[in-house]
This record gives sequence, C-alpha cells and structure tokens, in this order.
Amino acid sequence: MRRHNESAVTQLLSWLVPKRGKKLRTNRYMFHTSLLVVLLFLALIGYIVKFTIYDADDIITSPYNKRTTALSERILRGSIKSANDKVLAESSEEDGEITRDYPYEEMFAHVVGYATHGKAGLESAFNYELLASHEDLVTQLKNGISGKKSTGDTIVTTLDTRLQKAAYNALEGYRGAIVAIEPITGKVRAMVSKPDFDPNELDDIWEEINSDESNSCLLNRCTQGLYPPGSTYKLVTALEYIEENENSYEDFEYKCSGETIVDSVHISCYKDEVHGNVDLDSAFAESCNTAFVTLGSTLNLKKYASLNEKCLFDQKIPFDLSVKKSRFDLDERSQKSEVPQTVIGQGNTLMTPFHNALIMCATANDGIMMKPYLVDKIESADGVTVKETKSEEYTTLMNADDAKKLQKMLREVVTDGTGHALDTDEYTVAGKTGTAENEKENAHSWFVGYSNIEDPDLVVCVIVENTGAGSKYAAPIAKKIFDSYYNNEMDKMYR
Repeated sequence: MRRHNESAVTQLLSWLVPKRGKKLRTNRYMFHTSLLVVLLFLALIGYIVKFTIYDADDIITSPYNKRTTALSERILRGSIKSANDKVLAESSEEDGEITRDYPYEEMFAHVVGYATHGKAGLESAFNYELLASHEDLVTQLKNGISGKKSTGDTIVTTLDTRLQKAAYNALEGYRGAIVAIEPITGKVRAMVSKPDFDPNELDDIWEEINSDESNSCLLNRCTQGLYPPGSTYKLVTALEYIEENENSYEDFEYKCSGETIVDSVHISCYKDEVHGNVDLDSAFAESCNTAFVTLGSTLNLKKYASLNEKCLFDQKIPFDLSVKKSRFDLDERSQKSEVPQTVIGQGNTLMTPFHNALIMCATANDGIMMKPYLVDKIESADGVTVKETKSEEYTTLMNADDAKKLQKMLREVVTDGTGHALDTDEYTVAGKTGTAENEKENAHSWFVGYSNIEDPDLVVCVIVENTGAGSKYAAPIAKKIFDSYYNNEMDKMYR
C-alpha cells in the first residue's frame, strides 16, 4: 500500500513540476514570443518616425487628403506674395462665390501655379499652409459665430516681380526656361517657362492646353524639362580632369583642326570651326569639342561617375517644387565609344535648367551648394510670422581651390570666348555657353553663369529651345536679365 502511495505521489509531482527539457522549451518559446513583440514594437516606432519625417508632407499636400477639403469649407485660401510685397495670387468671396485671382496672369503661371482643375506650383506644394489660419483667436471665434470664413496664411516667396518681368520679357517669342538664383543664399529670384498660360482663364482653356502635347504649356521647363546640356556640361568634365590631374592639368595642349575621331566616334567643333593650339583654359573658353573629347578619353570612368553623382545627377534635388532627376549613364562598365559624346554634354546625359543653375551656384560659391528655396516665410493674415526659412548649406560639390580654378575659366569664357555678349563695363560676369544637339533640326541654346565675380550676386540659367548657338541666343537673353538686375534700382537686399 505504501509503495502504491509513493508511486501516486511521484506521478503527481512529475505532472506539477515539468522536466528540465520541457522547461527549457517553454522558456525558449517565451523568449521568441517576447522578441517578436519587441521587433513589432520597434517596427511600429520606425514607421511613425518615417511617417513624421519623410511622408507627412506628401500626405498633407495630397489631393486625396479630405482634411484640406474640409479646411476649404471654413477658411478662405491665403495669398501668395513676392519678396517685394506684390500679390501673386489671392482669393475673394462675393455672395458665397470664391474667386482665385492671379494679377500677373501668365508671368508667374508655372511657379505660382493654379488651384482649380487640380493644383500645381506653389498652390499645390503649400496647399495645406494656404488653408491653415493663424489669425488671432478672437477673430477666428467671431468668424465661427457669424459663419464667416477665416483667412488662410500668406506665403511670402523669394521671387522678385521686377526680375521675373525682365526674364519673362527676355524670353518673349521663344520656347524655353530661365532660372535666377542667389548663390550665397539659395533664394530663387525668378523662374520663367514658355510656352505659358493664363491661370485666370483655366475654365475656358483647360481642355485645349491639357491636350496640346506639342506645346506642353503646363510643363514647368525649369524643373521638369530634361535637355542635353551641351557645352555647359564641360564644367563638370573640366572639374574631373582637374581633380585627376591636379599637378599637370595646366600642361594640357591640343591642336584643333575642327574635327577628330576618338574611340571610333567622329566629333567636330560647332560648324567645324578650327581653334588651332589650345590649352585647357582656351579650349573651355572657345568651347572646343575636339579638345574636350581628347582629354575626356583619358578620364577614369569610375571617378567620373562618382563626381556626377556628387553633382546630383540621378539624385533627388531638395526644393519646394518637384524637380525631375537629371540623368548620367556612364560608369566603368560603359563602352569607350559612349565617352566622346558624353564629355561634351551630348549622348544620354540630360539635365534640368534648375539643376544646371545649382551646379553654377556651387561653383560661384567656392564649391558649396546652398539649399534652394522659394518660400521666404509664412505669415498669418494679420502679418504675424508663422514660419521663416533660413539659408543653409546642402552639400559641397568641389573643394574651394578647384572652384577658384573653374571660376577663372568661366570668366575667360566671357572676356575671351563664346560668352563675349556678356562682357560689359557695368558689371562682371562669368559663365558658359552651350549648343546642344537634339532630335530637331536646330540645337538648344544654353547659357549659365553668375554676376559680380568677386562677390557673386546672381546665377542665371537660360535655355532656348531649337534656335542655335548659345552665344547667339541664350547669352544675349541672360545679359538682359543681368542688365535689369543692376540698372532697375532694385533694393539693396537684392544686391
């Protein structure tokens, strides 16, 4: 009987107290479960951080965000103003009908945008801010009681109406784009794209312009137009050659006969012009294609591709408006036959005028690219500053010594080369012309450069579609803009 009782006790204890192996398995399951819970928690935290830092702005400005629609029912859309306090867009309400007015009509069509038939430009990028009201609480309370709409915040841009008008008039009769940026601050002072449209007339012209693919007048060519950069791209090629030949780049010599064959590719200078004996500086100033494809054939393609990546090719460019990525296709695996066209800005290389202007900004600013921006501050309807943008460095494209070398070369383009149309006693300019071949009969005409070479004031980039040489079309247009900047008594803050 006693043995039977001991056996029963033993069985009970074995049931209540698991064996060591079973206990280990239980602990392992508990550990794995706890680890899974921790990982899920960390993933949730990561998503919240990503949403807050990266996705929030896109969600807020999304046309599918019902919150902005709700805001528009109780808030009158705020105004958009220029840096010199001119109204670029404003709303009014009469008998319950809201009208959005654009006083400058076509002049700011692409950069300011529109708020009907969808949204574009600043109207789209700052849709939420224009429908947010920071009027004083008493006014908002009174409006709520009376059923009157509060007024949305005002967007104060960096744009100057005088410079915008000069750029707009200078491009009259052409298709293309003009961008003007302060290289020291990153402020965008003018942005013009043609063909254009009148945002006040969208109800009447929408179907016509939205279906007209031949003109693409809704396209902001400054930020969305991709073009072969032509000889303006020789700035990047020259920088790579200087970096690879730091101690010997000044020894470069070449005799131009107007044409050459490099890696089985035939290259000629513009209209087969013969430049004779050139060094790097004169080859750059006279835009000698044959000299550049010769030195380009010596470049390390891996380093060349790395420099282009550093110069923001195939990279997202930070800006208030969406900017298409410029394209550069060469790498160390590329065929040698792809190099000659690429080093002179042809081949598969494409870039936006805005990007081209930013590279020049960095060059003028001793290698440092400031973060470009269009909105200086956001104010409440009663003039109180809600948010203000501060200038900040974004990246360094080159060291200061190399920037100085390029600055010297860019100055010689104006004094002794293809940019002579900008050589004046009233101010100094450095820059680069470009003539970019494309599928059309006539080439695209480029100029990109900056004024006041000792203390750069303004970078201007001009592209004129399907016209011809950069020296003949784009450079004289750029001069009109610089002339306006210095001769129209602009405020000291713009000097």
